[in-house]
Amino acid sequence: MRVDILSKEYPPNIYGGAGVHVAELVRALRDRGDIDTRVRAFGSPVVEEGTSGYGDLPDLAAANPAVRTMGVDIAMAGDCVGADLVHSHTWYANFAGHVASLLGGMPHVVTAHSLEPMRPWKAEQLGGGYRLSSFMERTAYEGADAVIAVSEGMRQDVLRSYPGIDPDKVKVVHNGIDSELWQRREDLDVVRRHGVDPDKPSVVFVGRITRQKGLPYLLRAAAQLPPDVQLVLCAGAPDTPEILAEVEGLMDELKAGRDGVVWIAEMLPRAEVVALLSSATVFACPSIYEPLGIVNLEAMACELAVVATATGGIPEVVVHGETGWLVPIEQHQDGSGIPLDPQKFVDDLAAALTDAVSDPARAEQMGRAGRARAVESFSWASIGEQTLRVYEDVLHRRSETAG
Repeated sequence: MRVDILSKEYPPNIYGGAGVHVAELVRALRDRGDIDTRVRAFGSPVVEEGTSGYGDLPDLAAANPAVRTMGVDIAMAGDCVGADLVHSHTWYANFAGHVASLLGGMPHVVTAHSLEPMRPWKAEQLGGGYRLSSFMERTAYEGADAVIAVSEGMRQDVLRSYPGIDPDKVKVVHNGIDSELWQRREDLDVVRRHGVDPDKPSVVFVGRITRQKGLPYLLRAAAQLPPDVQLVLCAGAPDTPEILAEVEGLMDELKAGRDGVVWIAEMLPRAEVVALLSSATVFACPSIYEPLGIVNLEAMACELAVVATATGGIPEVVVHGETGWLVPIEQHQDGSGIPLDPQKFVDDLAAALTDAVSDPARAEQMGRAGRARAVESFSWASIGEQTLRVYEDVLHRRSETAG
């Protein structure tokens, strides 16, 4: 069986959870040895057998980013002819999978990592391109032979956002974690080099500066933390100048009132992120939209307790009172995910974080439980097998229809 995996992100060009998912899924499928797994990704060609890179089309250099994406998709789609199945990830590559399926007649599987209708703030980033990205995603989802949701919460979001999709076509296969790469490894020199005192309690955040990650709520909540608690933000890649300006303003306010606020804007090597996680007291995930949240699995695999919003797929990963704390949130149902009462959410987040840092021994116990859960329930080998079963089911249904 030949499967072409289509993605915007692939090593070394990874900036989010979808890219991690694609890289690990490809490795799991290739490790089997019986599947011809080819990768087609945005960006410069990667020196890796079976992997091709596709840069922006020069004639579209000045176009809206969504138009440039569509150009890459069209270029990518033609090379998929001959595959037995194409599998696309995120709206960036979904249209390539849809067009490839039309050209080559092979089935198309989509993995839902996020949904455009659930991220209306992207209009700030893409302008009219948001309408185009929404069109490409909707067209691909409604035409797909199967949709893989990375959580049950995401499955429900898919069915709400695209009610024309047959529910039987939407399957749940969780994101995973490589528990060998992500495990507790202390490196106090690295921690100190980044300005963090390993002898003091700390709350750490890892994520992009985007509306869905909820960083402004965390910055407001941090003002309520005990004065000896450090806040460590590994946060970069802002979606827009506006969200960056908001974060910078809140950061300045926070630093004016307390010490121990560390902002690391550059993307760190995994080993350094692991070192920061391994020295922290608790991990914070204040997201207002999170299909699953690989960052939570990464923290748990490093034996770190998690304080996270009870939204999306997060409750399928973080077990309240066992591996961390889930912060309740009532949200607008217009797709924005904005809290109905922002101050209550901030106060509840601050209370959960304060509870977490007040008893380090309890936090450590939860961290160990989190590691066990990550290893037992979210291995990539298992996720590769579940994904393969979706492929086989799709191909079987196609053959029955053809027969």
